[in-house]
Amino acid sequence: MAENLSLQNFDWDAYEAQQQGTKNEEEIQKYDNTLNAIKDEEVVEGTVISINKREVVVNVGYKSDGIVPAAEFRYNPDLKVGDKVEVYIQSQEDKKGQLVLSHKEARAAQAWDRVNEACEKQEIVTGYIKCRTKGGMIVDVLGMEAFLPGSQIDVKPIRDYDVFVGKTMEFKIVKVNPDFRNVVVSHKALIEAELEAQKKEIVSKLEKGQVLEGTVKNITNYGVFIDLGGVDGLIHITDLSWGRVNDPHELVQLDEKINVVILDFDEEKKRIALGLKQLTPHPWDALDPNLKVGDKVHGKVVVMADYGAFVEVAPGVEGLVHVSEMSWSQHLRSANDFLKVGDEIDAVILTLDRDERKMSLGIKQLKADPWENIETKYAVGSRHFAKVRNFTNFGVFAEIEEGVDGLIHISDLSWTKKIKHPNEFTQVGAQIEVVVLDIDKENRRLSLGHKQLEENPWEELEAKFGVDKVVNGKVVEMTDKGAVVMLEEGVEAFCTTRHLQKEDKSPVAVGDELPFRVIEFNRDAKRILVSHLRTWEERKEAPAKAKKAAQEPQIELPKVEKTTLGDLSVLADLKASMEAEEKPAKKTAAKKTTKKAEEE
Repeated sequence: MAENLSLQNFDWDAYEAQQQGTKNEEEIQKYDNTLNAIKDEEVVEGTVISINKREVVVNVGYKSDGIVPAAEFRYNPDLKVGDKVEVYIQSQEDKKGQLVLSHKEARAAQAWDRVNEACEKQEIVTGYIKCRTKGGMIVDVLGMEAFLPGSQIDVKPIRDYDVFVGKTMEFKIVKVNPDFRNVVVSHKALIEAELEAQKKEIVSKLEKGQVLEGTVKNITNYGVFIDLGGVDGLIHITDLSWGRVNDPHELVQLDEKINVVILDFDEEKKRIALGLKQLTPHPWDALDPNLKVGDKVHGKVVVMADYGAFVEVAPGVEGLVHVSEMSWSQHLRSANDFLKVGDEIDAVILTLDRDERKMSLGIKQLKADPWENIETKYAVGSRHFAKVRNFTNFGVFAEIEEGVDGLIHISDLSWTKKIKHPNEFTQVGAQIEVVVLDIDKENRRLSLGHKQLEENPWEELEAKFGVDKVVNGKVVEMTDKGAVVMLEEGVEAFCTTRHLQKEDKSPVAVGDELPFRVIEFNRDAKRILVSHLRTWEERKEAPAKAKKAAQEPQIELPKVEKTTLGDLSVLADLKASMEAEEKPAKKTAAKKTTKKAEEE
């Protein structure tokens, strides 16, 4: 009965809980002992057990497998189940009880040490090209971002960088900056080592004059680079064509396959000079054999210079038109004033040297020489209109027509106006009427005049501006010695400073209009001197002179009788008689002088 009561009071729930707790602790302890001891923020090695597009499942020997985003393995497209990978324990359990791993952080934790080690050992590393950047690409190498310059992607120039984004390639670490933790890699360095051996083999087989097929690799403004199958050669722009080449793009295109001839090469420097034009005959050899001096040709201006123009009369055959052969004018200007690149012109062959492959041309020869009949067309005394070309201190050069120039001396510009410089009278480009004064056919020069269009007015001016004439004038210029005065009819006179004095002592200025008295008129020197002082000074002294004359005593002179014709007749007879008496005396004196001289 007592035994039954103790069983009835026994706490079966507590006993079961105790038994169950002991069992769970033992099992958990046994299970934990089978696992690796790992901690948060630790890098461990795991095994890939599953791969899909979004994630990679990695087993690290823990109670649950961890998941790593597949994007963290972009650098390793060959990843497969069973591969050992390093992962970083971010958290042993997330909200879903899942182990949180990161392969990217695991690589980054050891990346800098690995990069330095790979650089020192010159190891080849695998990298994933993430994106483009200025001047090159960004590459994921050993968990670090490295810079891949555009020039280090390949041995040939890259025209489209975008095609490399997303690719996994092998690289060589060429530069490490520990201060900024910058890394520079190169794919080109891996290729160059292989190409170097190929270059030596190719160069050793090269011969001058050998014709090879190559691919246009690069085009510059000075030539074209050709890939000969591992080694590059250059076609200089002058060896592209027998004719002028302004832009190599006009003849070749990138990636085009062409035949070239080897002109020269340097085995040490691996430089190869190539030619393209040498594969075709020289144009001068194909030039018409009947072409001779004096023939007319048609061509296109291909190059301009100040001294002349180069004209292509046949493909690759050029002649020079010197600027002196462009116009009959003696005023040599720049050739650019006559022609420009692209002009198609006719010309005459002046010289032709087939051996030296040189030709000179002329344009002016297509027109008649204006000096052939100069005496007829521009006879002395004929009047013409000319264009002012330029000035000198002594005159004006004027062109009547192209090639016919003349000089108007400064003294032949005006009869009356004193001209210090021709620009006071006319201007460059203006039309001026002239008279031909003289012809110098040998030197191809004319002497011209402008004032000769009118009669010399100085013959008539004396009557109007003679000495003591009082005239009105306008002061047009002041100088140190006096003033230039403009009289009527455009005649200039000069008044010295002393003779410029005004009656009221005020100063004379340009623009003043005053009366002047002519004190000198020189027709030969074409000079008139005037005085304003004399106009009022004499007027002021006139009353005093009259008073003085009135005060002086009047002397009455005796009357002189007029000589009559009769008186003149008597005087004439007396003169004749005296001359008759003097003649014998002169003869006697002359004889005595002669005799004395003979005796002596």
